Amino acid sequence: MMGQASDKNKNTAPPENALDQLSQTPDETRASAEAAYEAEIETNLPRNYIANLGHGLLGQTGFRLITAPTFVPAYIYLLSGSEFAVGLALAAQWFGNAASSTFGATLIEHRKRVLPMGLMIGWGMRAGVLGLALSAFFMPPTLALWFAVGFLAMFGFFNGIQGVIFNYLMSKVIPLRLRGRLTGFRNFAAGLTASGVAYVGGHYFVEGKALGNGYATTFLTAFILTSIGLTLLMLVREPEPPSIRARSSYLSRMREVPTMIRQDHALGFFFVAAALAAFSTMAVPFYVIYAGHEIGLSGTTLGVLSTAFLLSQTAMNLFWGWIADRFGNRIVFLMATSLWALATIALMNVSSLLLLSAVFAGLGAGQGGFQNCTQNITLEFGSRDDLPMRIGMLNTAIAFMMGLGPLVGGLIANGASYEWVFSFSVACLMAAIAMIVWKVDEPRHRTKRVA
Repeated sequence: MMGQASDKNKNTAPPENALDQLSQTPDETRASAEAAYEAEIETNLPRNYIANLGHGLLGQTGFRLITAPTFVPAYIYLLSGSEFAVGLALAAQWFGNAASSTFGATLIEHRKRVLPMGLMIGWGMRAGVLGLALSAFFMPPTLALWFAVGFLAMFGFFNGIQGVIFNYLMSKVIPLRLRGRLTGFRNFAAGLTASGVAYVGGHYFVEGKALGNGYATTFLTAFILTSIGLTLLMLVREPEPPSIRARSSYLSRMREVPTMIRQDHALGFFFVAAALAAFSTMAVPFYVIYAGHEIGLSGTTLGVLSTAFLLSQTAMNLFWGWIADRFGNRIVFLMATSLWALATIALMNVSSLLLLSAVFAGLGAGQGGFQNCTQNITLEFGSRDDLPMRIGMLNTAIAFMMGLGPLVGGLIANGASYEWVFSFSVACLMAAIAMIVWKVDEPRHRTKRVA
């Protein structure tokens, strides 16, 4: 009996590591959990790096055909003949994005794993692209225009949520030391393929009216590529963080936002600067329309300008990523927005296909750098627990201004001229640059935080 009791006590004794944890202070327990979390990230890093690269390559390739300032604006202008309609369609996309970004944050910040939700939202986003393609194939122009506005809004709505989820997911599986190079190389590779697909889309699909409607065929190609990319994301092994926020309602979280900004004034000024730069996209839908008035807008011209825009993003993304990893994302913001402003000024002073291609290359490089650095720098402010909300707030500010911008740009283009739109855009970029220079420090140089 004594032997049985002894065996029973032996079998029910807590394991050695449990005893170690019981003897630790709360700070030591948290440090141990953080160390285990970091070790899991490093163990799965090769697999997760490849999965993120493949997803980004195909996803970026497809979505750039939708978001590049060429195919969608030209398609909407073809259907409507109205600059305001072009602005309205782009505004619908970005207002949809703005409406959902902070909601996306409250949807995931209490979850230990966010990938399943990300996959579901990703398919909703791609449904908007498929709808855009099918409406172009099967509907008369007037109906196709209104359905295009609706499907772009749907695309934007799910994109707002997906942007929060996938950026947060990347922060969990890719260490800070590699994020700049990953996004740079991912966008480099995607730019190569997107530029090739864009040239084919313009020269062969649009010019040749492939499958009866070249724009619809281009949008369908975007859907296929992005769907394959989303499937590859299923390979990711997502770690569970040691701590997460308690679940709270959307309204209660939004009431906490002012406190979060007051605790870090530089973060608030960064949001304002990013919003100003985003508002300057009022000119984006009219780049290609302005070029068409200067030299004519054939399918081949559309393909050449799209290729120049995307290839420049390709060539510069590796450079932006290297600069970000070496010196921080703040300097990338300043360099990229300055290049964007200079290219916009140059656009008003050229009138040949060769020079316009060079200008579109500058526009692509500047906007690509802005997009990359704003997402990455947000990951470096504050604590990990508030990261989804920071991403959501940034995406909301940017998307709202990118929705308002085309509407304002369309009104100015109708009432005045494209040159006035471009000049106002440059002024917004200059204001954003000044705010970053004087009010925002490089968060990477602060005391190291958990990120």
